[in-house]
Amino acid sequence: MNHKNEASDGFPLSVVILTRNEENNIGRCVRAVAWCNDIVVVDDGSTDQTVEKAISAGARVLQHSFVDFATQRNWAMSDANLKNDWVLHLDADEVVTEDLHAELVRILPTTEANVAAFRMCRKTILGSRWLKHSDGFPVWIMRLVRRGAATFQSSGHGEVTVPAVHGELGTVTVPFLHFAFSKGWADWINRHNRYSTREAEAEVRSRTPIRMADFFAHQKERRRLALRELSRRLPCRPFLRFLYQYLLKWGFLDGPAGLTFCTMMASYERWIVLKRNEMLQSEWLKDQHGRD
Repeated sequence: MNHKNEASDGFPLSVVILTRNEENNIGRCVRAVAWCNDIVVVDDGSTDQTVEKAISAGARVLQHSFVDFATQRNWAMSDANLKNDWVLHLDADEVVTEDLHAELVRILPTTEANVAAFRMCRKTILGSRWLKHSDGFPVWIMRLVRRGAATFQSSGHGEVTVPAVHGELGTVTVPFLHFAFSKGWADWINRHNRYSTREAEAEVRSRTPIRMADFFAHQKERRRLALRELSRRLPCRPFLRFLYQYLLKWGFLDGPAGLTFCTMMASYERWIVLKRNEMLQSEWLKDQHGRD
């Protein structure tokens, strides 16, 4: 199904927003990029007022079943009939600020042809508090891409934060906002329950080799991925994640919001471990039965 709503003439940047039951967030997200001439919402069968509110705010809406974030974003770039070469990818609970608006308008018209994509960062907000320390700001993610020069790569429930591109990779230092808890804790827990299943499945399927050189790499992203892979193999993994985010990353400086966030992320880590072990046990039992 294709719901059309023509955006007014504006800056030549296509914006792709992924949604499923985001009626509380979608209007704010779309209005924050109303200065762009092409706003596309890719919806995964919402049953609330997401579609109607997206159209009302100025977006056109396409329906496409969700497999994972990377697949959904790649589908939009190839099949959503985007107007522009440059595409900004957002989730419905993310918001482009006025400062970021000004930065994109400044840099994109003069970007060299060999630049395939830009790394970006975001501020995660819990209540009214920016989780500056406990969420590890800045975590760099590829969200601004040139069509035909960059694609997204799946990783567990999400995507590789900065995948390889066909060209140079630039950096936008002005962050956007991420209201990850805007639909309440029940929604957050339900979502992360699903995510933990995908993460556990990914861990069972394959393991990335750990290379010592990655721990000392110049790129922060390589160091972060190496540490993440090492942490998956350590005992007391949920507790270690809490210590890392709350103490080593100074999450305690984020006050009560930081403590809450670090505690919940440790719980999320525990769900992954429990599900992974359950899957491995199930595979072992099947193998044993096969030998009988």
